[in-house]
Amino acid sequence: MTAARLNGIIARLERNETAFSLFSPVNSDFAVELQASGYDGVVFEGEHRGWDIVGLRDSLQYLLNRAQILAGGSPAPAVTPLARIPSNGGEFNQFLAKQALDAGCYGVVWPHVSTVEEAYNAVAACRYPRLKDKPLYEPAGIRGDGPAQAARYWGLSQQDYYRRADVWPLAPEGEILVVIQIEDTKGIDNLSDMLKSVPGIGAVLIGEGDLSQELGYPRQTEHPAVLEAMAAIVAICNENGVVVGHPHVSGTNAARLTAEGFRFMMCGAPRSFATLEAARRAAAK
Repeated sequence: MTAARLNGIIARLERNETAFSLFSPVNSDFAVELQASGYDGVVFEGEHRGWDIVGLRDSLQYLLNRAQILAGGSPAPAVTPLARIPSNGGEFNQFLAKQALDAGCYGVVWPHVSTVEEAYNAVAACRYPRLKDKPLYEPAGIRGDGPAQAARYWGLSQQDYYRRADVWPLAPEGEILVVIQIEDTKGIDNLSDMLKSVPGIGAVLIGEGDLSQELGYPRQTEHPAVLEAMAAIVAICNENGVVVGHPHVSGTNAARLTAEGFRFMMCGAPRSFATLEAARRAAAK
């Protein structure tokens, strides 16, 4: 019997549904508000707001709600926590992913991934090592072993945590979502090779702000050149059966983005929960 999913984002994606999330500051008060927000997940922001591992641990704890756990019959928070680390893909800072996962995060968002090597590192950093003759060896794991906090947070024994703390969809039971951000033309040029040669990438999130900067139209995200580049990313992801995400979703663009193939939706500014409802309604039409 397959154990119930702990990662609500993955649960949605496995059912071919749209998963809604948002970027959030590392803030325990906001984490409390998120409990009843209706989001499937939250990405605690460490790229542009500074890396605060202690604050991240606190925010994860404040996402837990005893009444929700009792009613739902699962130890997992209703809103699945991920973390965006501060380093670009080419900096290979595996320790940041290790700290986020050891705190209990169910996934890592890697900014500015532009090459196959960087994509490989992103997945490998989220996996424990295993011998070469074992199944699913590649990408070869490099995560260090310190799971006590994470196992407690997931509500599992350490051995059960080891079994489920692998990357989805490479590992069918995996509960860890590796999200790479494509934010430049180099990344677009290499994306097909990344997705073909690096199993374990759970989703690709477009970084339209940085992409528009390089294209010469800063923050003009509806400019034809920017839309064309984004469409190329979506097409490559669809060709390879990988979920693609959009970073700025609202009630006004959710229907269009759904029709274009986006299924990992980042919507609203913090505390703009009305944006979520509007986006859900529009995406469902």
